[in-house]
Amino acid sequence: MSTIRELIHPLTARASLALRVALLTTAAVAVTLSAVSAIVFFTVRAEFESSLDDSMLRRANAAVSAGYTPTTEELDVVGIKIFVVRGGQVFNRKGDTATLPLNHHEIEVSIGQAKTSRRSTTIDGELYRVVAVQAGAGTALVLAQPMESIQQALDRLRLMLWLCSAAGVVLAGGAGWVVAANGLRPVRRLTAATERVARTNELRPIEVTGHDELARLTASFNQMLLALDASQHRQRQLVADAGHELRTPLTSLRTNIELLGQASEDPERTLSPGERTEIMDDVRAQLLELTTLVGDLVELARDEPMVRDPEPLDLADAVMSAVDRVRPRATGVEIDVDAESWSVFGEPALLERAVTNLLDNAVKWSPEGGTVTVRLANGELTVRDEGPGIAEDDLPHVFDRFYRSSEARTLPGSGLGLSIVRRAAERHGGTVTAASPPDGGSLFTMTIPSSDPPS
Repeated sequence: MSTIRELIHPLTARASLALRVALLTTAAVAVTLSAVSAIVFFTVRAEFESSLDDSMLRRANAAVSAGYTPTTEELDVVGIKIFVVRGGQVFNRKGDTATLPLNHHEIEVSIGQAKTSRRSTTIDGELYRVVAVQAGAGTALVLAQPMESIQQALDRLRLMLWLCSAAGVVLAGGAGWVVAANGLRPVRRLTAATERVARTNELRPIEVTGHDELARLTASFNQMLLALDASQHRQRQLVADAGHELRTPLTSLRTNIELLGQASEDPERTLSPGERTEIMDDVRAQLLELTTLVGDLVELARDEPMVRDPEPLDLADAVMSAVDRVRPRATGVEIDVDAESWSVFGEPALLERAVTNLLDNAVKWSPEGGTVTVRLANGELTVRDEGPGIAEDDLPHVFDRFYRSSEARTLPGSGLGLSIVRRAAERHGGTVTAASPPDGGSLFTMTIPSSDPPS
């Protein structure tokens, strides 16, 4: 089959898939029919020759058994030439030298090395079948019968085989084209859908019919379209949410800068030192919020797996570093921490940021004089505050990007901190959950499995 492909490849290099399938099918059928026709033709010819040989040998053996000699007339010789091989020469019935081309098979029969022989030869331009039997010491009786009737039958058989093979090839080509055209219809639908997506950016799934490999291919293509659509939706949502969140600090910055500009341009609008200090503090706060927001957006926009210099580390060290960072800004809130050593292989900066976000969230919701309890044991980090807790409707969404409960809208923050926590946990093969214990407050649990560095 590979040879067939190599032969017709130059003809099908620019052809459609359906045409190539039809041509391959036609070529395979043509080779098969040619082989079958050849087998049939040579088998029939062998049967014809064997039947003729058996008939001639029976006549020759009967003649020898009846005491026939080349000078007698008892043998029915209609259509048969009779020769005698004696002394390495061929004689006819009258004893004259005959025109039969002598062959070593007849000589072997005459000298007793073989009982019979059979072969085909040409006498006076006509094809004959020749058999020989022993007819005494040093003598062989040779019969030669023309094969004209057999040759005619074989010619008719050859013609019929050619016609049947040609008809079979034509039918195979037509059937191959029909089967290929219909069988590749789902492929054409996939091609049209792909072209439609490239042309219009519409990620609309296509209909799946059947349960074969092409149906599975169509279903996989639909899943890819749905995944692309979901990815585009997330990107659009991220851009929309980011634009919404960026609008507030940018508007505040623009307002404060305009106030400073107007004060410097108009002497009558001179700001007092206290007002100027208040505006500059507000600008610094807005710049800090904007910087944090941009950093969070960049972090969440990364969808690649963990590739940024992972290394062996102790999760307890990341927890303690995060606690040291949060304590200075946790005014009026105590942080109670107890962290056991837990070895992991990951990104220290990302894990520390995740823990920092959990602590900042707990401090933000803790009341004055409250306590944030931090515990790390067996790779499970829990952060609990004494705040009002999380509403039941908000629990499924606290880790979504830009999600902020109605109570959190009046507090600083972008709604991205907990999303970064979930991203960090997932990139390290862990999980993070949120809960509201019955006795109050909020409880966040992040689990990071212990792992060894890749070998």
